[in-house]
Amino acid sequence: MARVIKLYPELESMVTGAQGNERIESLVVSWSSLNKRQAEFEEIVNKKIPENSKEIGVARSYGDLRENFEFKAAKQMQAVLMRRKVELEQMLQNARGTDFANPDTSQVSIGTIVTLRDVDSAQQERYTILGAWDGNPEQRIISYQTAIGQALLGKKVGERATLNTDHGAATFEVVAIEPAPVDIARAEAPGLTEPVADQGVPVGAV
Repeated sequence: MARVIKLYPELESMVTGAQGNERIESLVVSWSSLNKRQAEFEEIVNKKIPENSKEIGVARSYGDLRENFEFKAAKQMQAVLMRRKVELEQMLQNARGTDFANPDTSQVSIGTIVTLRDVDSAQQERYTILGAWDGNPEQRIISYQTAIGQALLGKKVGERATLNTDHGAATFEVVAIEPAPVDIARAEAPGLTEPVADQGVPVGAV
């Protein structure tokens, strides 16, 4: 785990439990997912909010705001846009982009592909552990923040981890750890715009 922290020092407080009075966890993210969030933020600030402001002005001109459906709808959209703007600002401020090059393959770490074997059924599973906003169930790419990712981080070949499966908890042994292809972070789920910290891939779903 020491090398994981050396490569991604922003994880130290999460691993050690150290925290300030109002510690905000830094996020390790792929450049592709970071660029996607940045593009969304710029669209909201430069396009959607100005358009919404015009809509509010037009709706206000219709008079009697108490019965003005257009005005109420525009104000509701304004609240949604402003809330999303703040969320994105916080996410982007805490994000640390990486291409996952040269991961520590002596243990499961961010940027690695891990092969697991169910100690009971001998069935094997493979997961690619990537950034906080990366996730593609079809390609079995998961965020290091998912329950599976957290259970596997720091495990070495031969060590075991208990994971929740469709059939309950099961114990898996780490069989192999290898670096993920450099461009694999581009293989995100289409249309994914929300953080995937709670998104996992069902174990045994292959």
